[in-house]
Amino acid sequence: MNTRQQLTAIEKVLRGDSQGVVICADSARLLPKIESRSFDFVFTDPSYGHSNNNSDLISRREAALGRGRAGPPRPIVNDGYEANLFVRFALHEFRRLLKGGCCCCCCCGGGGPDPQFARWSLWMEEAIGFKQMVIWDKGGLGMGWHYRRNYETVLVGQVPGGKGRWYGGHKQANVVRIPKIIPTAADHPTPKPVELVELFLRCHTQPGDLVLDPFAGGGTTGVACKRMGRRYILIEIDPHWARRSRARIEQADSNGN
Repeated sequence: MNTRQQLTAIEKVLRGDSQGVVICADSARLLPKIESRSFDFVFTDPSYGHSNNNSDLISRREAALGRGRAGPPRPIVNDGYEANLFVRFALHEFRRLLKGGCCCCCCCGGGGPDPQFARWSLWMEEAIGFKQMVIWDKGGLGMGWHYRRNYETVLVGQVPGGKGRWYGGHKQANVVRIPKIIPTAADHPTPKPVELVELFLRCHTQPGDLVLDPFAGGGTTGVACKRMGRRYILIEIDPHWARRSRARIEQADSNGN
């Protein structure tokens, strides 16, 4: 698709003529072209900027744990330090694109010398308004030195002056326990569980609401939206994962499969 075709496909979803679309594009170029105040909610999982799956422990995990040979590196596009700069830009775009709802942005679980969750929280406060940090307890032991991280964070921002849309009742804690996914060679290198996305969709959206994910990866946000009757616009820069996302979402249904 060229840019005109991409925007036409997006307009179709904005009008309600289609439940959703996955666009293969650079979000830095496409987001500024989308009409302001178009979305009810943002859920996204940007690259953390750690160059994961190039040659570090993540790509050698099985070998490091004595469970087999290391697979080939599977680098994620824009996963160097430029990822941090783009996240800051994207947060400001979310402020413009949201009707007044919330943004939920996945982030790493901390550790030095660069406490990313703290920096991204400040950027979210600067751009949107920082509301909460939710801890995703993934179970087991993760990577780390001395203190082994078994969690990641989800940063929640709310547009200033916007009505806080909350459908989670009074029982939703800010620590959620959902088992992590150990990706196979065919999976996206850093997948999030569909159940994690569904939790935030239940808390902040209703059926028919429009959700944006400009870092679509393997399409988990789209699967959750299709299963829960939300509309969605996903953007993914990597053509391989854009194609895989479309196929995965097409196979998903409202029965939880």
